[in-house]
Amino acid sequence: MKNANELRSELSKVFTDLRAGTLDRRDAEALSNVAGKMISSAKVQVDYAIASKKEPKIAFLEE
Repeated sequence: MKNANELRSELSKVFTDLRAGTLDRRDAEALSNVAGKMISSAKVQVDYAIASKKEPKIAFLEE
């Protein structure tokens, strides 16, 4: 995943595949878990930038 937009696109596919029955629930949960960790990591970077009064430059959040 290069950025949040790609992540959202992939998660949408996971949702579609899960509903269609072409993706196992456990696999969907694992993918969702990893996505959550990626988002949490970006949030930590944003929180740090705010706390240190710096402008965050986070490639994952850029287009």
